[in-house]
Amino acid sequence: MEETSSRLRGKRCAVVTGANRGIGLEICRQLASNEIDVILTARDEKKGTEAVQSLTPSGLSHVVFQQLDVKDPVSVARLSSFVETRFGKLDILVNNAGDSGVILNCDAFKEFKLRGLKVCDENAHLLKGIMDQTYEKAKECVEINYYGTKRVTEALLPLMQLSRSARIVNVTSFYGQLKYIDNKEVKAELENLDSLSVEKLDGIMQRFLRDFKECKLQANGWPTTVSAYKVSKAAVNAYTRIIASNYPSFQVNCIHPGLVKTDMTCNIGNLTAEQGARAPVMLALSPDTGPSGFYFDEMNITSF
Repeated sequence: MEETSSRLRGKRCAVVTGANRGIGLEICRQLASNEIDVILTARDEKKGTEAVQSLTPSGLSHVVFQQLDVKDPVSVARLSSFVETRFGKLDILVNNAGDSGVILNCDAFKEFKLRGLKVCDENAHLLKGIMDQTYEKAKECVEINYYGTKRVTEALLPLMQLSRSARIVNVTSFYGQLKYIDNKEVKAELENLDSLSVEKLDGIMQRFLRDFKECKLQANGWPTTVSAYKVSKAAVNAYTRIIASNYPSFQVNCIHPGLVKTDMTCNIGNLTAEQGARAPVMLALSPDTGPSGFYFDEMNITSF
């Protein structure tokens, strides 16, 4: 009865992926604080359930858990069925689930940063044993960051078309900017929105993974540090523009939330998870006159 009445009142609902901790959990908290029904998703059922329970003392009882592995089409289909059955539509999708694509030694990384060194291709030789990359890890990163975002979005698009205020927020990174890719052909393809397509993006990802496996990253103009993360986030940014173009009644944007202290960053950053969630929530709750198809660096539109 409560679910039906909620639907009849026209209350908005949101799905947040990768939401059992960090920025994702804070996005759920802030959306729920704005009277949004929130579906908190996570791969691990125990961790996801505990995350929902952690919000209850704040009076945020309208957050529910649904297990989701963005790599698994069956899991994604279950999420879509759950949203349809319980809410009948979807208003907000925050694609937050992500993977760094590296095997990170946090203690060594903190020492590296204390020395004032930057994570860049020029320092790749200094990062061995600190931030290591393997083909399997790169493949998983691309599968979660790009294909996972695409898989979840495509499954939920029919439910979002039933909304009067559809918002898609793709959490990305400043590392997804095209300046980190030296391959001129790839950069040109990602810049040209008129000819850009999902099929082309899929092809770029496969070329990247093939070059990674064959140790041809540097030779073919790909980034050599945090490689899979940079390329997959560049693809997420491009995918954002495609969906924004294909669904003009939606607001679809990607956002770098800032340097946030989370497990993925070894808790190095200048923002708390609460502060990092503010910009994605701003876009999720943006007015009907808000922008679409843009890349945000925290609260500000900037260049891809």
